[in-house]
Amino acid sequence: MKDKIGTIQSLMIKEKRETEWILTDGFEEVALETKNNEVPTGEGNQRLDVFLYLNRKGRVQATTTIPSIRKDQFDWAEVVEVMPNLGAFVDIGIDKEMLVSKDDLPLYESVWPKAGDFLYVSLDVDKKGRLLAKPATEDLFTNEDFLSASTDDLHKSVIGRVFRASKEGSVILTDDGYRGFVHHTERKEEPRLGQEVKGRIIDVKSDGSVNISLRPLKQNSIKEDAEILMTYMDANEGMMPFSDKSDPEEIRATFHISKAAFKRAIGHLLKENKVEQKNGKTYVVDNK
Repeated sequence: MKDKIGTIQSLMIKEKRETEWILTDGFEEVALETKNNEVPTGEGNQRLDVFLYLNRKGRVQATTTIPSIRKDQFDWAEVVEVMPNLGAFVDIGIDKEMLVSKDDLPLYESVWPKAGDFLYVSLDVDKKGRLLAKPATEDLFTNEDFLSASTDDLHKSVIGRVFRASKEGSVILTDDGYRGFVHHTERKEEPRLGQEVKGRIIDVKSDGSVNISLRPLKQNSIKEDAEILMTYMDANEGMMPFSDKSDPEEIRATFHISKAAFKRAIGHLLKENKVEQKNGKTYVVDNK
């Protein structure tokens, strides 16, 4: 029955063999996973709906615990362990955790999920015959799979999870069922795949999807960004080789903020007489 792993099958109870109950489809047999050697419901030629998977010994096993995640059926699964050379293991509700291969995770391990994150996955069998969990990709969805936001949702706070991570931006599924996109300029760092994020809707698209910012509102962001600049200068002898004339890409690469946000933060510090600029550099006033 190895070709049926990851699916639900209706099998007959055949017999108890030593410590195992044996099920059959009339041609092949499979052992039923039972706890404390309990007797399954139904006896002799009665049927059970079971889920088939490969146990830790690589043997096909049946369980009456039916997971919501199966072949071609997606749901969120909690990450329970991450192993750099393998990938991430997720709990789908049965005795064995399922592996999400490193080949299906982002290139950079810094945005791999951590234990406690959740991945939106289904099950699939790889070329080696292993039953694996596969993260959802955007091409599997249509607009009908998401709820449509309205202009009334503009500026509202949202919570969601990342189901695609990239340098260009993060795609999230919000708790409200919206498809959200976080452009890389609207986040200070790239969220992990499966990470829960909190943000606000900054645009509602014609297809009902939304653009989301993970950055605080400007009035809050200015002080936060100013603190980042001061921390940098304190760690570098009271100076940074940047000014409001510096290259935008160099600013973003160093501080993970836009040049506009950088200039607002510098303006705030200049107004408070905490810094001064000279020859393309910025100095803390007390440490000239």
